Amino acid sequence: MKFVGIVGSNSEVSYNRKLLEFVRKHFKNEFELEILEIDEVPLFDQDKNWEDSFQLRLLNNKITRADGVIIATPEHNHTTTTALKSVLEWLSYKVHPFENKPVMIMGASYYDQGTSRAQLHLRNILDAPGVNAYVLPGNEFLLGKAKEAFDDQGNIKSKETVAFLGTCLSNFIKYVDVVKGLKKPKPIEEEDLDCNHPIKTTVTEVDPDDPEWVEKVAALKNAVSGDTYVKLDHGILTVDQINMFLRSMPFELTYADDNNQFLYYNNAHQDPEAMLAKRVPSQSGSRLSTVHNSLPPKRMKNVEWVVGTLRNGNQEYVRTLVPGSPENIINTHHYQAMYYPDGSYAGINELVFNFKPWLDWYLKETGQRLVGGKASMTPDVATSASQATPTEATLDANTGASEH
Repeated sequence: MKFVGIVGSNSEVSYNRKLLEFVRKHFKNEFELEILEIDEVPLFDQDKNWEDSFQLRLLNNKITRADGVIIATPEHNHTTTTALKSVLEWLSYKVHPFENKPVMIMGASYYDQGTSRAQLHLRNILDAPGVNAYVLPGNEFLLGKAKEAFDDQGNIKSKETVAFLGTCLSNFIKYVDVVKGLKKPKPIEEEDLDCNHPIKTTVTEVDPDDPEWVEKVAALKNAVSGDTYVKLDHGILTVDQINMFLRSMPFELTYADDNNQFLYYNNAHQDPEAMLAKRVPSQSGSRLSTVHNSLPPKRMKNVEWVVGTLRNGNQEYVRTLVPGSPENIINTHHYQAMYYPDGSYAGINELVFNFKPWLDWYLKETGQRLVGGKASMTPDVATSASQATPTEATLDANTGASEH
């Protein structure tokens, strides 16, 4: 479960940031928490374009995709901060990421009451038309005397306080599960699979369906190769090392950008007939419509559904099993959305692999077994009996297109 935590202060030093950092660290086995700042959001002005602010774009995208939101608010003059109120104004005017989103409120204050009045006002704001959040009722976590509440490592000193915080968060997790049933997916617009909307990195000088696209674009853009070093997020590798690294993956990896152009797959050295998702070198650079040009119209709509679902944030991934595989193969496809630094959709990373060897290894190591036939995928730890779990989507074995 993925939550985002919003620091309700634009101050460099904030006990509410400290509170969220404690939650992220102490409850990391319960959920994933990403902390978001509001220190660079401009004062709300309806005549200005919200998209001009990187931080607002990031907040909108992250909140939209999160399972739930935790807001830690200070209390200024018996209410929330101007900075937090301004953020909520922006995110309830042209865009509405809080709509039907589960939200939990907490707060830390220098004084005994621990932001109680600010939290009350914030609940009213989040219930307003245009915001329409689902705020967790009760479970008010008020951390008073914040200066004395934390130790030097940023941990809350009082065990009773931590226990109560844990109860509130546990209730929020349950609340999120309930609210999920009320969430309405965004309508999926028709996807252009023909690459008619070039992005910053699109090479327009070469036709995407040119079978020599890789070689021509490499020459045109002076692409590096061989032992040239590339600086990555957390390392420096040569191009050769990157290729070796990707080839050694026990998965078939592909990448299509947000212009629906198929740019890469990691197993160009393999015989296509030996692959679970058959790819050939001439497909690199192709339009997704070309990669799937053998599909009937119904199947092509499945491709559009996968892309559209990931593009508009209804899901962060689509995971499916391909029916009709041989007995020793569980053909698994995982379509993962990728994102630009501002959190907007950047394309799809598809991961294809045979799940059976991994499952067999797990069962052997844990002494469990499957019962009930091939459809049974989830072993029961206590009884060694598995529960049959039907997949939410099935794939066309030849195309990897999800059927819905």
